Amino acid sequence: MSRRSARKNAFTLLFQTEFHEEYEKVKELFFSEQEEEISEEEKAYITDAVEGVMAHETEIDKIIDSCAKGWNTARMNRVDLAILRLAVYEMEYSKAAPIGVIINEAVELAKKFSSDEAPGFINGILGKIAKR
Repeated sequence: MSRRSARKNAFTLLFQTEFHEEYEKVKELFFSEQEEEISEEEKAYITDAVEGVMAHETEIDKIIDSCAKGWNTARMNRVDLAILRLAVYEMEYSKAAPIGVIINEAVELAKKFSSDEAPGFINGILGKIAKR
């Protein structure tokens, strides 16, 4: 599995946690339903990313809110918010990839899973975050 695929899986698991209170059950079900085998390294990346977002969610949301003119995290759809939170976590806390790669991957996730306007919206917010 590529890092891109692992990031997509992290986004998917993060998105699913928005609808369930019991993270451990969601995580267990998520990994048990995977068609493609996930290595321990990839599983660690996915869980570290999701749990990192969850641990820093308040700070991440403040960063997003400060750069989203006319928007705030309470008004954003859950797909876009999950993509943004994951990207901001990677940019601010994980730093496992270059910022340009993180932004590009977030835009690609938006193209695949969100509305036609989402890639530009996400790119704009992440660009502002990268410049601060």
